[in-house]
Amino acid sequence: MTIHLKREDYDKMIFHAFAQIPEEACGLIGGRIKGGEKYIENVYLLTNIDHSREHFSLNPKEQLSAVRDMRKNGWEPLGNWHSHPESPSRPSQEDIRLAFDSSASYLNSFHVEKGEVKKENLVLE
Repeated sequence: MTIHLKREDYDKMIFHAFAQIPEEACGLIGGRIKGGEKYIENVYLLTNIDHSREHFSLNPKEQLSAVRDMRKNGWEPLGNWHSHPESPSRPSQEDIRLAFDSSASYLNSFHVEKGEVKKENLVLE
């Protein structure tokens, strides 16, 4: 699976992640799937309501608002993203344990199928 991400969206996530230090930053990604590839149309910056350095929970109201925006624009929820300010940028055991949707992408970039991490190609455009 290849995921296409615009450079300005990548920069937006990086800026948000640095602004949230020492806590994990988080958000959602929405877009479209075409020819077996994912095209991110928007990156949503959400609040980590856990205010933790090691894990995150999305703000439910912000999450609902993001999903409504995706639907309004004809996009699909493609997955989420979060920073790892206290650990390496790789899937943590918690990331794997909490990955209930095998079609969801995580912008490290991977998805989890039956507890197994599957690497995805991330293309910056």
